[in-house]
Amino acid sequence: MRPNIVAEAGLPTRVGQWWESIPFLTSAVVIVCGTIYLVCLFIGYDSFYEICFLPSAVISRFQVYRIYTSIIFHGSLLHVLFNMLALVPLGSELERIMGSIRLLYLTILLATSNAIFHLLIALLVAHNPFRPNQYLMDECAIGFSGILFSMIVIETSLSGVQSRSVFGLFNVPAKWYAFILLIVFQLLMTNVSLLGHLCGILSGFAYTYGLFNVLMPGTTFYSAIEASSLLSSCVRRPKFIMCTGGNPTGYIPTYSSQNTTSSGLLSGNIWRNLSSWMPQRETFAQSTQDSRFPGRGRTLGSTGSQVIPAVNSDSNLQARLLDNNNSDHSSNLAATGTVERLSDGRRSAVDNTVAAAPEGLTRHQDSVASDEQIQKLVSMGFEKTQVEVALAAADGDLNVAVEILMSQQVCI
Repeated sequence: MRPNIVAEAGLPTRVGQWWESIPFLTSAVVIVCGTIYLVCLFIGYDSFYEICFLPSAVISRFQVYRIYTSIIFHGSLLHVLFNMLALVPLGSELERIMGSIRLLYLTILLATSNAIFHLLIALLVAHNPFRPNQYLMDECAIGFSGILFSMIVIETSLSGVQSRSVFGLFNVPAKWYAFILLIVFQLLMTNVSLLGHLCGILSGFAYTYGLFNVLMPGTTFYSAIEASSLLSSCVRRPKFIMCTGGNPTGYIPTYSSQNTTSSGLLSGNIWRNLSSWMPQRETFAQSTQDSRFPGRGRTLGSTGSQVIPAVNSDSNLQARLLDNNNSDHSSNLAATGTVERLSDGRRSAVDNTVAAAPEGLTRHQDSVASDEQIQKLVSMGFEKTQVEVALAAADGDLNVAVEILMSQQVCI
């Protein structure tokens, strides 16, 4: 016999599954940045001085387009590869929380605020009265890493963790995590814009502490954009995440003080902490009943308050079981009357149980079975010893005792 062979998914299949799991906007940014780099590589374009963020050009010639062109161009293969690999987990998680349109708006806002911080610091260094320096005014910065540092700060704040792990080597306080990464990258890599990354961190903190709340529109703004006919083809895509159903105030809550610890760049507890903020479809309450055990279970020895909800639902079942049992024990029932009288007595007993249940809530649970209850069950054809045991197990509940006795007869 040939052994069972379980074939693993091939590399193309796994890459396809990984790509399908990336939300719409995050994958779009990866495609745009990657395509721009490849086009520049093929045509030999390297005049990044024309599109980079250059404070002197923005101020003197008012070339504000550099604020946005600088974030989608990259200088090398490692530059674009590292930035996009960092974007996928960060952008995917934030997009699932905020929605595609909201994250796009936030990205544009962060790019603008990064540029403003960059300009202010460069001007301050260039025109300070103590030691002016024009170096930052002439620094040419490109790449998406400034936005990534803002996302790191926002994700760390939203996760509510107290410490983060730096590449699995050591833990640092969460509030210093972005600054530690800034120092590590500055030491390990050359031609890294310290000011560009620092401005990204400042923008992230400005967002998390609510300084941008006045600039964040409400949910109706994003819903109107999503309803636009221009974006109909994008909205219909399965990877697109709607903004509706998120926080009604129009911005994601920005600070959490939960005492938890994370050991990676992205925490697995974020979804549990932020489930109420995630854009999601309307859901309905579902039963927690175990499919292996259908029906409503009830523990023997329960109080009267637990019996009340089940009496009405179990009365019909008990009536059918007892009616079937009456035909087998008609001779024993002759002393107490006809089958119709017994049926009426049983229904009255059930009614009396329902009526007396509120009073029985304060009784002791280990009540002793009365002679009247024993006689009723014995008259139905059950043995007295079994009746006493069943009543003791049912805490004197006549209906539960009948169920126990009938189940014993079925087993026998």
